[in-house]
Amino acid sequence: MNPMEAESVDQLPRGAQWQYEPKWDGFRCLLIRDGNQISMQSKSGRDLVRYFPEVAAAAAALSPKVLTLDGELIVQLAEGYSFDALLQRIHPAASRVKRLAEERPANFMVFDLLRSGTIDFSVLPLMKRRAALEAFSRKAFRTDGLFRLSPASRNYADADAWLNSVNEDHDGVVAKRLDLPYRGGTRDGMQKIKLLRSADCVVGGFRYAEKKQGNRKVVGSLLLGLYDEEGLLHHVGFSSGIRSSDRLAFTDRLEKIIKSQSFSGNTPGGPSRWSTKRSAEWKAVRPTYVIEVSYDHVTGDRFRHGTKIIRWRPDKKPSQCRMDQLRQKAATRPLKARA
Repeated sequence: MNPMEAESVDQLPRGAQWQYEPKWDGFRCLLIRDGNQISMQSKSGRDLVRYFPEVAAAAAALSPKVLTLDGELIVQLAEGYSFDALLQRIHPAASRVKRLAEERPANFMVFDLLRSGTIDFSVLPLMKRRAALEAFSRKAFRTDGLFRLSPASRNYADADAWLNSVNEDHDGVVAKRLDLPYRGGTRDGMQKIKLLRSADCVVGGFRYAEKKQGNRKVVGSLLLGLYDEEGLLHHVGFSSGIRSSDRLAFTDRLEKIIKSQSFSGNTPGGPSRWSTKRSAEWKAVRPTYVIEVSYDHVTGDRFRHGTKIIRWRPDKKPSQCRMDQLRQKAATRPLKARA
């Protein structure tokens, strides 16, 4: 099963057929229990169990033994929810994951119930699924446990309040149709307004900074790409907002995947009258990494100006970064960037 998707809009819908929820700033996850088998499916289809063993263990203690929940993985620190702490979990070293799971356990913010025992709730309208989820959470979720019920309201005033209190915990509001069943992989029954104009892009290359850091050349800017309907990767702009403290880490990560070609559609142009020979040169990299950037304007399917790096997105596949993101409207109040 694929998770239900949301269409980006510039204004929340109104009406009795809508339910509103905060849009959490974490990893979307379908948690599936089948007897003693637990899987935690990300939006890209990746199993997250090895990165969040404490959540998987807590899921194994839930009843019934056949269960499917839709929700968001988040990590809460003393100062609030932290996406950076969440990113640290996607690490190859099992010892580090185990330590972080003990020091900073994740929470699973649940907003939909798709299956419980022999009942397939996914075929029911959201109105009935929500009532069943609330009843289930009262019985199954401990107040001091890792599972939490995500707030929901049919009152537009509550949605507006959430929208005007966006912070590190949530970054927008989601509206869902109460009269529709769960529509996995589609955007028909869910809309979102995110107080940030952003896009998830593939890193297709980089340019070295003109000044070295110590005796070493370091990355100065990233070349960003998006895929079209034919699967071609087009260069759509660049991002140069890399903190000095992050440049060595960026360089180490990208130099390992340098290759002869990356963009298969539109490629970066030649030097302009403002660029030097060195600044015009760029290195192609294997399209492996996804990064979220914020931007102001789009002209001809390209970012008009340089973008600002928000964060890495290890939870997304490069193939999920499509050109249609640039044609969707979004709210423009910026959030603090997190590289």
